[in-house]
Amino acid sequence: MKSDGVRAAPFLMALLVLIAAFFPTQRLYAASEQKLIVFHAGSLAIPFKEMKERFVSNHPGLEIYLEAAGSRTCARKITDLKRPCDVMASADYTVIDSLLIPDYADWNISFAANEMAIMYRPGSKFSKEINASNWYQVLLRDGVEYGHSDPNADPCGYRTMQVWQLAEIHYKVPGLYRQLIENCPPGNIRPKETDLIALLEAGQIDYLFIYRSVCEQHRMPFVQLPVEINLQSVRHEALYNKARVQVSGKKPGTFIEKTGTPMVYGITIPRNAPNPDMAIRFVAFVVGPEGQEIMRRNGQPPICPPEATGKTGQLPPQLRRQVQCDGPTSK
Repeated sequence: MKSDGVRAAPFLMALLVLIAAFFPTQRLYAASEQKLIVFHAGSLAIPFKEMKERFVSNHPGLEIYLEAAGSRTCARKITDLKRPCDVMASADYTVIDSLLIPDYADWNISFAANEMAIMYRPGSKFSKEINASNWYQVLLRDGVEYGHSDPNADPCGYRTMQVWQLAEIHYKVPGLYRQLIENCPPGNIRPKETDLIALLEAGQIDYLFIYRSVCEQHRMPFVQLPVEINLQSVRHEALYNKARVQVSGKKPGTFIEKTGTPMVYGITIPRNAPNPDMAIRFVAFVVGPEGQEIMRRNGQPPICPPEATGKTGQLPPQLRRQVQCDGPTSK
């Protein structure tokens, strides 16, 4: 004797066929299959999480996958690992220029700024003494541990090196750059700057070179560095240009030089983006009024209006209306 379930099977099959005939499968599941893949700098984790929530609320059924890493690591996922990516946001717009344009992307939108700072915790050694004038002396004391991210993986890493070079000039201390390098052991260097926050909170290091926005987002105390060395001011660009750091190039065994510049975030859509239409909408949101306000609240002042460089003639019309095309590479 057949069970009720067996007798019902033909009926259910017929019902599914009828549903499929009236509602094509791709339409039934289009919403759940919609996804957007975003690679972004670690320092964008908090504002981009907020942007994701806001954007998804206006696009029901969309899934956004946020993947944080050092900006150069994000670029290598696209160029070397051939990972699918819809949007790439870098803590240094020049990463997009040097590693993605012209082979993997056409244009680059500068959309926010930041500055370097030194994060610490209340229990850090000499935390009651450290300030903008003596920080380098405190860091070089016996028993003090400080860290930074890997210059070959993360802009915050080579920006730390640039800050140290500029500090040697600003404080007039010959050899300071070399001293700071030699007193920072390899174990205190990690792929991206946000990886080190856990070490700081656990007491394994006392100080961390990181972006001011991350300090504010995590409500951690920090040393605000002089404008002459913090890479924040456009007016000091000529001074920042004196700092130069060698990092790995596009191919193994090659190197490129990163010159100190004011801190500017960049965003682009790779040429082979799986979901280019939604990527355009997301970038428009990031560089638009709502995205700018989210960046501002998180300590990363937006660039108004955003500035596009590269092959700006390739910019989608929706983005072209929102940005100012600038720079000698614009076409």
